[in-house]
Amino acid sequence: VARRATASDVGETTVGRLEQAADDIALAYPRTPPAELLRRTGVHLGYATGLLGARMTLGEHRRLLVTTGWLSLLAATCLIDLRRFPAATAHLRTAAQLARETGHAEIAAWCLETKAWAEITDGNYRRAADLAQAAQRLAPRDGSAYIQASGQEARAYARLGAARETRVALARTEALAAPLAQPDQPEHHYHYDPAKFEAYAATALAWVRDPAAAEYARDVVAHFEDEPTRRPRRAALARVDLALALTASDDIDEAAGTVLEAITSELIVPSSYWRAAEVIAAVDEAGSGVSEELHDAYREFCPGTRPALPQ
Repeated sequence: VARRATASDVGETTVGRLEQAADDIALAYPRTPPAELLRRTGVHLGYATGLLGARMTLGEHRRLLVTTGWLSLLAATCLIDLRRFPAATAHLRTAAQLARETGHAEIAAWCLETKAWAEITDGNYRRAADLAQAAQRLAPRDGSAYIQASGQEARAYARLGAARETRVALARTEALAAPLAQPDQPEHHYHYDPAKFEAYAATALAWVRDPAAAEYARDVVAHFEDEPTRRPRRAALARVDLALALTASDDIDEAAGTVLEAITSELIVPSSYWRAAEVIAAVDEAGSGVSEELHDAYREFCPGTRPALPQ
């Protein structure tokens, strides 16, 4: 029995390399086009899945299931970025099942938080708030998913126009993030970076038209400009947030220039095209003379969008 329990055709080295591959993909997420990262994730996910039928120790089997769960979650995230929701849902179900099989509450909570973001991108804001709250109930209190889900709840309430609830959720997120030290690898998608709070605050406050959003967004843009190669997508979205905040304060020309820079950077993924479209609609409403240029850039750099650019 003892010999069989320790027999393995997989080995510690193979499992360790797959774990490292999942971490590497999570680190690459903020700077890699989602279609490219999805292909890379799929290769490792297929390999990990193929190993599950091999002989291995119980410890290796659990670690392999956990790694497959992270890879499934990463695949779902890329698919949401590409607005391929049915495929994303299938991968999220797999990740959630593996989380249950292994008792991995952190993965389970990230599944719910990721679903919440998918619902926001698809316009289902009440459902997003409910999922973000469910993620917080499930998440370990010392993990990143708990803080991330709190920030996601703030964004869901902001889309609902619930300014008070938005600020309450942001205050809770800030209190959770404030004691955290800067992680060694802040670009890791599943390691909460305290600087992420300001990015979420900028987004949520811009959506509720709070004048404080502009200051938050400027700070976020400046922060990510200091590390241009690590998280370029966040910098682009911070410019979108800044532009939306500027439209609320009637700084239309700066808003138009800022969102144009974000759009032409080619760093905005399809799931966030609507955020740029929202700024363009606000510029249109203000009657700015640069509106036509923005429309042209949007059609060139954000092709095949749904929802369509507001007219």
